[in-house]
Parts: sequence; C-alpha cells; structure tokens
Amino acid sequence: MGGSLDGTGPGHEAFVAAHTSSFTQFLSLYDPSLLPMANLGQIAGSDTAADVIRNLPHATTVVAVTFDGGVVMAGDRRATAGNMISKRDVDKVFRADEYSAIAIAGTLGLAYELVRIFGVELEHYEKMEGRALSLEGKAMRLGKMVRDNLGAAMQGLAVVPLFAGFDEDAGIGRIYSYEVTGGPYEEYRFQSIGSGSVFAKSALKKYYSDDMPVSDAILACVQSLYDAADDDSATGGPDLTRQIFPVVATVTEDGFIRLSDSEAADYARQVVEGRMHQPEGPLAPLRAMK
Repeated sequence: MGGSLDGTGPGHEAFVAAHTSSFTQFLSLYDPSLLPMANLGQIAGSDTAADVIRNLPHATTVVAVTFDGGVVMAGDRRATAGNMISKRDVDKVFRADEYSAIAIAGTLGLAYELVRIFGVELEHYEKMEGRALSLEGKAMRLGKMVRDNLGAAMQGLAVVPLFAGFDEDAGIGRIYSYEVTGGPYEEYRFQSIGSGSVFAKSALKKYYSDDMPVSDAILACVQSLYDAADDDSATGGPDLTRQIFPVVATVTEDGFIRLSDSEAADYARQVVEGRMHQPEGPLAPLRAMK
C-alpha cells in the first residue's frame, strides 16, 4: 500500500486522517485499486469475458433456518463451471464474527474475497468504535459491499450472500437475503439462495415448524439440501464414498459454532438412510384449516 496500517508508515497517517470506522471506505479513499472488486468492470467488459465468465467456478445452494435460540446455516459442497463440476468440496458457510455467519452463492473467487473483506470490516469497526455493530448494522454494511459489485454483476460476475446471526438485543436468530443491487431484506423462519434454492425452499415449507430445537433445524437444512440436489444438477448431495458432507453452522448466544465433519456426517447419513425407505423425503402432516 506504499505504507503500513500498523502505526509505522504513511499508510497509518492516512488511516488516522480518514476518521472512518469503515475499512472499505478507507480503502476507497486511500487506494481504490486495493479493493477486491475494483477492476472487475474492465475485466467483464473485455472481448473474451463471455468465455472466461462461463468457465469460472460458481457456488450454488445455501440455506438458513431460525430455531428456538438462534439460527442454522448450511451449504452443499459443489461448485460448477458451466455444465462441469469444478470442485466437490468447497465451503460456502463462514464465520463473519462472533455472532453472525455468511453463506455465499455466485462467482466463487469473488465470493471468497467478499467474505474475507467483510470479516475485516466488522473487526475494524469494533476496534475503532469500541463496540460491535448491531446485527442489522452488519447486514447493512454487507448490502453496501454487494451493491459496490453491481457493475460487474450486470456483466455476469454476480456474488449474492445470505447473512444470518444471533440478535443479542432481541435474543433471537435473524436472516437477511440480498440481490445484486444490495439490500438487505429480512427473511422470517427460513431462506435459501443459489441455483437449487427454489427446491430447498419448497422442502423447508414442509420440514419447518416454529420453535423447533436446534437438532431439528439442522436436520431440516440437510433434508432441504438433499431435495435441492435431487432436482438441481449444480447442487451436490452427500457423497458417502468421498466422505463429503454439507457444511453446517449454528449461531446462538454462545456464538458461531461450525459442526465438526463427523457431526455433519451423522446428520447426512441419517437423511440418506431415511431416503432409502422414503425417496421423496419425510411426509408433512396435513393440518386442518380453521
């Protein structure tokens, strides 16, 4: 950067002079080229962009479900490039900070950059202000970062996150979704994004119930990802042969916790074994209309 931000060089002087609690705003003032998405508009507008974009890895289906005490986020592991499977074991669910999580769909490399800089943004704000942003404030900051990528998104390099966390003031889990112009939009009960989202959301309508315990919420997420993989070729189901299972995380008053591989495998195997007897998944009880 032509100077460090650790208090030893001209970068530090510019940082102090900026007087901003937003790390991305500081970078845009100090050196916009350092922002991960700074030059994507030029790349997307090049003559070979269509072929390049078509063959970039893309992340697909992720889901979030609220439960009595927090929220669960889960994602399948497949990334695709056009009609090809580019990777079978990508992570799509990440810790944003102690009480929030972010899941990604869209252009994989840019999505990873978004996750990294969003984590820095939240940490930077807390250091500058001496307190963490509210959950709604975090969601708004993420929306601004998504909107900053609009130019590239309109040319095929879209990144769309799903954000969720534990609201310490309200004592509940909350979910926020986005589209390429930003947002955020608060979702209630559950939400899914990505190529298989229409199937996952349809499944969650069947599996979800109010005030469900965390174990049922996790199982509902894994069931919905299985249904998405059943109808969407870009979504990967549990791979028992390669031991590849969905990434699952919870956010509660105890903070962000990612399930271990063995814990995620237990839920995935439970779903797969159940589908051996009920290929279409568990049946939802019909409720009388009142």
